[in-house]
Amino acid sequence: MDYALIMAGGAGTRLWPLSREHLPKPALRLYGEQSMFEIAVERLLPLFPPEQILVVASADHNQVLHEQVPSIPESNFIVEPEGRGTAPAIGLAAIHLQARDPEATMAVLTADHVIGKPDVFRAVIQSALAFAKSDYLVTLGIKPTWPSTAYGYIEEAEPLGEQLGFKAYRAERFVEKPNAQNAQKMLNLGRYSWNSGMFIWKVDRIMGEFKEQMPDLHSRLLRIAVSIGSEQYGSVLAELWPGIAKQTIDYGIMENAKSVIVLPADMDWLDVGTWGNLKTVFESDEKGNSTSGEVVLWGSENSMLIAGKRLIAGIGLKNLIVVDTPDALLVCDMEQAGEVKAMVDHLKKIGRQDLA
Repeated sequence: MDYALIMAGGAGTRLWPLSREHLPKPALRLYGEQSMFEIAVERLLPLFPPEQILVVASADHNQVLHEQVPSIPESNFIVEPEGRGTAPAIGLAAIHLQARDPEATMAVLTADHVIGKPDVFRAVIQSALAFAKSDYLVTLGIKPTWPSTAYGYIEEAEPLGEQLGFKAYRAERFVEKPNAQNAQKMLNLGRYSWNSGMFIWKVDRIMGEFKEQMPDLHSRLLRIAVSIGSEQYGSVLAELWPGIAKQTIDYGIMENAKSVIVLPADMDWLDVGTWGNLKTVFESDEKGNSTSGEVVLWGSENSMLIAGKRLIAGIGLKNLIVVDTPDALLVCDMEQAGEVKAMVDHLKKIGRQDLA
């Protein structure tokens, strides 16, 4: 059967002070009435019933997310004892799927993407599932619309076929987040996609890659797998997990894997990584200001203000981010939005873990 795995780990510190360690980014209602997690599940439901949607995150985060979407069985929320990167998290989910369905195919997705064209998203997932059944490791590419320096890129080589109207290309290489000059060059060449961080493959295929490329992780995963469904599972996981090296699936597997293909698609996609990115989701006034809550502005431009329980009045603001919560207020230059995570790390160092 086909399954969807929603990666919902991490505190999302770049969206502090709304996102906290006890309240992860996917659980936030940043726009509209639904949380990002609820939106992510809803756009999957036409393809995957709740019984075939798995979630991996910490125990605390899983509890919050399960309260938001109780239709997903509690047993489908896989607890990651601590964050070790996307490769171990995907591996943990893979062994649970393998125990349930050895011939499973899994779509690895995230809960913090904005997708403006959900119909296109579902169609390209169906196409990717078809390619995955031919033993390809599939990554979804996003057709770039500007020379972004915030995303990684994938170079497309020769075409390898078409499924449901989507063309697949051999993935020549994965490219780090580029500088502005290289980003413009790749956009001009027209054979590069943004790396969406979404992957589709058969479970036994990705486990084979773990065995070949990350043998220590693979060995630990097999030892954990033996205990799934037993009373010893929790203790085995707690014993083996801390010794797993931190690694992303891109570095650990995808960059050196064989038979990797990319399916580029225009799904109106945005990775909500920073307040600067999120601003593009909100409606703006004629001066480029985006607001949420009770906000009154005078002579201000290109600013983003999110009010909590009190009114925010802004005069003469320019290129500012202001986010108000009961215990912390963020005031940040728009150009420095990427430094919010560093501020959270600093708060921890000075003994304010209560705010992290």
